[in-house]
Amino acid sequence: MIKFRAWDKATSSYRKVLEIEFYPDGELKKVKVAGLQRKGAITPDKLMLEQFTGLKDVNGKPIYEGDIVHGYDQEPDRDDGYIGSSVTDVVNFKYGAFWIGDSWYKVMVMTPPIVEVIGNVHENPELMEADK
Repeated sequence: MIKFRAWDKATSSYRKVLEIEFYPDGELKKVKVAGLQRKGAITPDKLMLEQFTGLKDVNGKPIYEGDIVHGYDQEPDRDDGYIGSSVTDVVNFKYGAFWIGDSWYKVMVMTPPIVEVIGNVHENPELMEADK
């Protein structure tokens, strides 16, 4: 199932998406969300839609576009001396797939065996600033 969440720019909060409506040419017309009066419709310029990847992180939390995740290739308490590799970046949809990072040279969301959602770009931008 395709699911979305919506970041409401006016209230700086997430809203549950109930319905998405398009114009005949495919352009986004309006989005109906939970928690609003007057039929619950918002024009696209007032929110940001973020699609569910269909995957959950190591803790069972759904992973969406805009989430900041930490992906690594092994449990950190492994005793053989191998430190492993890791990436911390934003989940994006590009090139027909979900990626950790915004370029072709990053990794697909499903590549690291362990992925953990540690925040999102709206509520936790400092997580990405610390990585620079």
